[in-house]
Amino acid sequence: MAKAPALPAGFELPLEPRLPRIGSVDAVALEERAASLAKRSIKREAKVFALELAIRMIDLTTLEGADTPGKVAALASKAIRPDPSDASIPSVAALCVYPNLVAPAVERLRGSGVKVASVATAFPSGQSPLAGKVEEVRQVVALGADEVDMVIDRGAFLSGRYSRVYDEIVQVKEACGEAHLKVIVETGELGTYDNVRRASLLAIAAGADFIKTSTGKLPSAATLPVTLVMLEAIRDVYEETGRMVGMKPAGGIRQSKQAVQYLVQLYETLGLEWLTPDLYRLGASSLLNDVLMQLRKERTGAYQNPDYFTLD
Repeated sequence: MAKAPALPAGFELPLEPRLPRIGSVDAVALEERAASLAKRSIKREAKVFALELAIRMIDLTTLEGADTPGKVAALASKAIRPDPSDASIPSVAALCVYPNLVAPAVERLRGSGVKVASVATAFPSGQSPLAGKVEEVRQVVALGADEVDMVIDRGAFLSGRYSRVYDEIVQVKEACGEAHLKVIVETGELGTYDNVRRASLLAIAAGADFIKTSTGKLPSAATLPVTLVMLEAIRDVYEETGRMVGMKPAGGIRQSKQAVQYLVQLYETLGLEWLTPDLYRLGASSLLNDVLMQLRKERTGAYQNPDYFTLD
């Protein structure tokens, strides 16, 4: 029997049985497959389904220094009724905000079915003491957040201190209680596809409910190739353990065409079971309006003026 490849330097022995084989990524084959899937055409009926599904999967996000309770309240209304003139349009999956705006988001969304997500753990850098990160998570959960989007310590990861990253995720997951944990690996800072795969498997092994590409605060955010690497890591874990982990590409997804490409990639890699907001999200701030305009065009045959949709 062939010996399993050695784990990267820095992994401690207790981690080994919890991780599938790390392997390495064939960059050429990966990028060719991602490009091929992006060109896949779908029929009109399937496109309408995909656009409506994309809306239900959106984590409508506002993470600006000028955010106010009023802005959050307005976005919460949009999250519940994306198109006030069309009650058939579904609500989005969640509203994602900074920790100090969780309370107004919870108040406005109560009873709507739309989740409240909060970034945490010194977002977006991840550079603060662990005790403060864990306490921040406890606070946002106490305020009513249903989901926590944490960032890993990329400095620790890139310097080979994998056990530190793992232990941090484990403690944050424990602090989440019943709230779901999304772990942001910040692919734009990891440098290689191998690192993206390694960070994804590490986050899953530590208990992540979702793995997420990016904070959205870097020029390089979600791309189809890095998302495919992460989907394949999820697939490998599922095939080896039976555990289903969610995926969230985020940052730079602004057009409905992109959303459809991501959903095609998801379907072809993980199948129908993952075509649900429980296992897939699209982190975005400006995507929703474009999807609404495209959906209106598919239904009526005419493009709607953007002025008919509220600005995010």
